Amino acid sequence: MRSANGALAAVPTRDRYIILGCLAIITGLSWAYLVHLAIHPSSELEYARMMAAMGMAVDRPWTAVDGVLTFAMWAVMMVGMMSGSAAPMLLFFAGAQAKRQTRGGSSHVLLFGLGYLAVWAGFSAMATFTQWTLQRASLLSDTLAASKPGVATVIVVIAGVYQLTPFKSACLSHCRSPLGFLMTRWREGATGAFRMGATHGLFCLGCCWALMIVLFAVGVMNLAWVAALTVLVLIEKLTPAGFVLSRVSGLAMIGFGLSLWLKT
Repeated sequence: MRSANGALAAVPTRDRYIILGCLAIITGLSWAYLVHLAIHPSSELEYARMMAAMGMAVDRPWTAVDGVLTFAMWAVMMVGMMSGSAAPMLLFFAGAQAKRQTRGGSSHVLLFGLGYLAVWAGFSAMATFTQWTLQRASLLSDTLAASKPGVATVIVVIAGVYQLTPFKSACLSHCRSPLGFLMTRWREGATGAFRMGATHGLFCLGCCWALMIVLFAVGVMNLAWVAALTVLVLIEKLTPAGFVLSRVSGLAMIGFGLSLWLKT
């Protein structure tokens, strides 16, 4: 605990405000973009672009523009959902850099963040491909939710079962222990900072990917579910009830998935 307090205390107050302010701005802009896509088409051209960005070109083959805009939508969504939970790790990393008094400390914090985001950009690319595949198979409706209850059941049950696995718990442990992560996986220099951010991002991906695929069952642009899953991620990572909630939510997802199956 002393080491943890020391690491955080080493971050100058100004730098803390900068880090938290940047995260707040990035998160706010991401959510503003998502809300804009969902409810504010102001012209026919913008409406057409919104449909492409949401991957709703179900009546024709996707173009390259459809793919790029759908990837952008997923990437912005991941930033909006995951930035808040990354705050403790960024603050600890900034504190460790300040205590070591190495050159380029601020730029290293930025590179750590970029490494983290690079992993979620990769996930966004996979999600875009998955969405394209499901739509080609007519397994997504015009609302970007599973078009068949059986498909929704499989997706939600897979996510629920994963919540109960040891691998989920191991990844969650890494995400909840920023000081332990830094002590065991420290790398020097700019490249090291990026690699550390990417490594943390991989643990975070291992912790949360199953929650994200639930959106394919309930609606990719269902903002109520996006918000609920964002809150779930924050509670899992940042509160003492995180491990318990991950298991409770897993059981709830399995029950929800089975209820969908029973309705068929």
